[in-house]
Amino acid sequence: MNRIAATFERLKEQNRKALIPYITAGDSSPELTVPLMHAMVEAGANIIELGVPFSDPMADGPVIQKAAERALMHNVSLRDVFEMVTSFRKQDNSTPVVLMGYLNPIEAMGYAEFARAAAQAGVDGVLTVDMPPEEGGECMPLLREQGIDPIFLIAPTSTEARIASLTASARGFIYYVALKGVTGAGNLDAGNVAKKLIDIRKVTDLPLGVGFGIKDAETAVAVGKEADAVIIGSAIVKKIEESAGNPALITANIVAMLSSIRGALDALTQNN
Repeated sequence: MNRIAATFERLKEQNRKALIPYITAGDSSPELTVPLMHAMVEAGANIIELGVPFSDPMADGPVIQKAAERALMHNVSLRDVFEMVTSFRKQDNSTPVVLMGYLNPIEAMGYAEFARAAAQAGVDGVLTVDMPPEEGGECMPLLREQGIDPIFLIAPTSTEARIASLTASARGFIYYVALKGVTGAGNLDAGNVAKKLIDIRKVTDLPLGVGFGIKDAETAVAVGKEADAVIIGSAIVKKIEESAGNPALITANIVAMLSSIRGALDALTQNN
């Protein structure tokens, strides 16, 4: 059993929800990433979603686009991201790490080399926004051979047939996009999310994570009533932007935010 499956199984036994924060590797500096990953785990994160900086992050709104720009100003590459995960693993060999990014850097490295290097670094899952299952025929088998879960996005507009196709190819967990549009956009409608999750559960036993539009403890709880995992990206990255140049303040603000959300999610499940 890999780290992602083990984490969700443990949380299910504890009647708890997974908390999955996102940061962009190298934002606001390469030196901050690994200490911030450890701090987020201490604040209650169960899985870390680590963004691979890319110059054209089409699924991301302005907050995460700026984060990618800040990281690229430090010339953070895919190999640098692997080094960060390797460093993280020296102290933490249990918290799953999922890379989120785009296909271009993977193709530039080569699928086989990417899968090998990711596994060697200690990566557990890969979410490649612009690689749907039908385009992953060469890459996905290589990832699975290395024990790495391919994770896919399901959108509010996904049809029943599309949901069935995506869930059949996915491993680890399903990432449901709660909003139409890019990260950080719009207002969350928890009722619509709950209805869609019911439909998705009809065709898969994989845990369901929800992201896009979750900004605080209130929105996390609204989603956590139905989801197995709450994924938070833009709201965290915004904390980095607001305090860029002050690593201690960045860490303190993100820890405070995640601790609040962790407490609210635990209170939700303890009361049910």
